[in-house]
Amino acid sequence: MSTTTLRPKLRKRLERAVTDARVAAETGARAALDALAVQHREPYPHMGEAERRLRRRLRAHARQLGDRRDVESGAQAIDHLVQECAYEHWHGMLFARFLAANSLLMEPEMGVAVTLDECEELAKAHNGSGGSGRESTDKWTLAARFAHAMLPQVFRADLPVFDVSFAQEHRQRLEALVEGLPADVFTATDALGWVYQFWQSRKKAEVNQSEAKIGAEELPAVTQLFTEPYMVSFLLDNSLGAWWAARRLTDADLETAQSEAELRQKAAIPGVPLAYLRFVREGGAGKWRPAAGAFEGWPEQLGALKVLDPCCGSGHFLIAAFAMFGADAHGVGGLDRLRCRGRRDPRQSARSGDRCAVRGDRRLRPSNGGVALSGRGWLPSPA
Repeated sequence: MSTTTLRPKLRKRLERAVTDARVAAETGARAALDALAVQHREPYPHMGEAERRLRRRLRAHARQLGDRRDVESGAQAIDHLVQECAYEHWHGMLFARFLAANSLLMEPEMGVAVTLDECEELAKAHNGSGGSGRESTDKWTLAARFAHAMLPQVFRADLPVFDVSFAQEHRQRLEALVEGLPADVFTATDALGWVYQFWQSRKKAEVNQSEAKIGAEELPAVTQLFTEPYMVSFLLDNSLGAWWAARRLTDADLETAQSEAELRQKAAIPGVPLAYLRFVREGGAGKWRPAAGAFEGWPEQLGALKVLDPCCGSGHFLIAAFAMFGADAHGVGGLDRLRCRGRRDPRQSARSGDRCAVRGDRRLRPSNGGVALSGRGWLPSPA
């Protein structure tokens, strides 16, 4: 498993791109919704029946998101709707680039991985053949559609914002931002996590500078923080790693070891160095023990352990835990011995065919979503 993380310069470049993308996407979303008269009492006279249906769906969805409708004037607030529309359109493109950069963007009908250049060729072929009666498409629209199909729990197909079309100048600005990022950004293991935080960067600065009381509207911006790899390693090493070490190390190991480093070396296995695992000595010179404790209340067998992240975001903790569970998989039974079960948003139905679902809340609300991992004998038996 690659552990390449973003270098500081690349991280700063990604932050600039994502913060600029939010401004551009929200500008484009507001313009597109205004073109559909979503905020007005009545539709524009020139609008056809399809546009009027979409307008009604958007107005209803805006109210579901918390935008209020003025009873007297009939005007519909659209601030939350603008935010969702912007978020979905930008992240569809961004996720498509992530998937393509890792050879994971799948064409659904053929079931094969495609590149963005191949998406462009497919879009040209679609347009050249008349699109089977459908409207024309382009590289990024098609790539985002493929990403949506692959990640139905991230991109809900029933959202009306996906039927909103941005003006060409706004789409071109977003395309320039996503294409302007180097490929190394999309193969770094921590990039997706930073994306979540950077989307909120400008809003967070505004909230902090206002010094106003933080309410439900402001909470996501000031609490959506990415946990860096060393923090993840420290927390997992001193929880799952401490549990493992307490069962792998013998009394003789704990009584005769001369240093923490010696104990870490004995507890470690290939792929799990436990570099942040801490030990303390009882009374300062007695028997060593994991500083975080031995977790006596946890199951004795790895197969009974479950790892739950109730606000998993990009799944950073889960991916790291997955690596710890699977460090010696090839010698102890293989991938079929790990089970991964996603706890989905209760508003969404479960897909019975999913073996593993790692989802972050679409609107970055920390209280939603979560994933549980359970392992069966991936690490050697502590005995």
